[in-house]
Order: sequence, then structure tokens, then C-alpha cells
Amino acid sequence: MHLKPNYSRYIKKRFQDELVRGYGLISSSFILMIFGLGAPLILLFVLSFWSQDHLMLNQTFSIKNYNEFFDNPIYVALLIKSIKIASIVTVISIVLAYPMAYFISFRIKKNKMLWLVLITVPFWTSYLLRVFAWKIILGNNGVINSGLISLRLIEEPLTFLLYSPIAIIITLAHAWAPFAVLPIYLSLNKINRDLLAAARDLGESAFMTFARVTLPLSLPGIIIASLLVFIPTVGDYVTPSLVGGPQGIMIGNIIQSMFGESQNWPMGATISMMLIAIVAILSGLIAWIRYSYHKHGYE
Repeated sequence: MHLKPNYSRYIKKRFQDELVRGYGLISSSFILMIFGLGAPLILLFVLSFWSQDHLMLNQTFSIKNYNEFFDNPIYVALLIKSIKIASIVTVISIVLAYPMAYFISFRIKKNKMLWLVLITVPFWTSYLLRVFAWKIILGNNGVINSGLISLRLIEEPLTFLLYSPIAIIITLAHAWAPFAVLPIYLSLNKINRDLLAAARDLGESAFMTFARVTLPLSLPGIIIASLLVFIPTVGDYVTPSLVGGPQGIMIGNIIQSMFGESQNWPMGATISMMLIAIVAILSGLIAWIRYSYHKHGYE
């Protein structure tokens, strides 16, 4: 059936009007994103090719800072270390968040929103207070060491708990695990329960139904949760400063030092751009994995 020319022209004009209206609605947010996110990144990129000449910025274009970054093994080692710690924190956060999201999605029949609100309770207090709380818990006279000594399991406090990468991992996992619950929950909530019933009717066990149906279908939520945790933790500098000690220095601490005490903004911008590049590559890889699962019909 063919539409009349006038009616077809009307639909086309109506579509164009709606398109213009849509662009008008998002224009303010788009402009804000350009000035709030795009402009600082561009400035950071340009600054990375400058150099610091005592207290003055030398605006001559140069790749000296990038050469110095790759020639200095400390920068590369700290970047790799930060990626490792962030990866471990991400895995632990997913492991902690998935059972909670699964429980709320499949076992809770009423008041699911109340459970989701309860997950946000840790965010009702300051992030610094939570970090200091873990500093007290992991300290030599903290709850863990005092409890183990009182049970006569150890004779002296475990000194590796505080001011170490372990302390950073524990603190960051506790802080970011709740962020991973919501995307995983939303992904689990979208799963058609008839698929699970069909798998059980075909003779699959509860574990195999989870492994072959539930887990693959919830993978998009896991990927999004991984990004939500990995991206902020890889550049964190507050937690390493408070509970990491000398052994827990991460790349974020070096960036903060370059823009702070060292007053070497070009080098700080260079390290920041390298960190952004690594995160962008890893995020692109994760997005490609998600696309591959979507393409093969897992979503």
C-alpha cells in the first residue's frame, strides 16, 4: 500500500520537526558535556606536550614528557600496579555484588526497592569516614588483630593488613561493591523466567541452568558493573594515601603529586593522558566483548 504524496510529505515533515525538537532538548546537556568534560580533556592533552621551565610553562610542542614517562621504569611499574589493584578490586566487587543482586532479583517478591535503598546505606556517610574506619579496623590494635590475639591464633599483630596493597583492595572493594549491584540486578531482572523453567524441564540441574542460561544473560550487567568499578579505582589517590602507605602508592598519587607539591603540570598531564589511554583501551575491549555477546543473541 502506497501513501498519498501529501500524507507522505506530512510524515516526513513531522519526523523532521520531532528530530529538531529532540536535538533541542539534549542541546543544553550536550553543551555542558563539551565544556565540562571535553574542554578539560583537550586542555590536558595540549598541556602534556608542553614542558615545565622552573616556575614557567614552556609552550613549545615537544614529546619530551612522553619519552620521560616510558624511560622512567617507576611510572610504568606504578601504572601496571594500579591496573592490577583495580582489576582485583573489580573482581572482588563483582563477586560480592552478584549474589546480592541475584537474591533481590530472584528471591525477593515484595519491596525490592527497599532492599536496593538499603544497599546505599554506606553512602549515607562520608567516603573519608569509611576509609578511616577501615584504617582503624586493619590497624595493629584494630578489631581484626585484637580478635585474633584474643583467640590466641596469633601472638603479634599482623602488620601487613594496614599500609599495604591489601588494605587498599579491601577498602576500595567495600566502597565500590554497592555500585556493582544495581547494573547486575537490572540485567538479572530482564531475564525471561520462562527460559529458566525450560532449562529445568529439559533436565538441566540448578547449577547448569545458572551457568548456561542465567550467567550469560546477565553478562551485560556484569560488564557495566566492571566499568563502573574499574574506571574510578584505577586512578584513586585518596585511599592509597590513607591506608596504602609507601607500599601502596598508585599512579593517582603520582599525578596528584605532579599537580601539587612538584608543580610539574605538563608531566602530570602526560601521566594522566597515559592513564586515560589505558582505561579507554580496556573499556573498548570490554565493550567489544559485550557487543560480541549481543551479536550472538545472548542479550
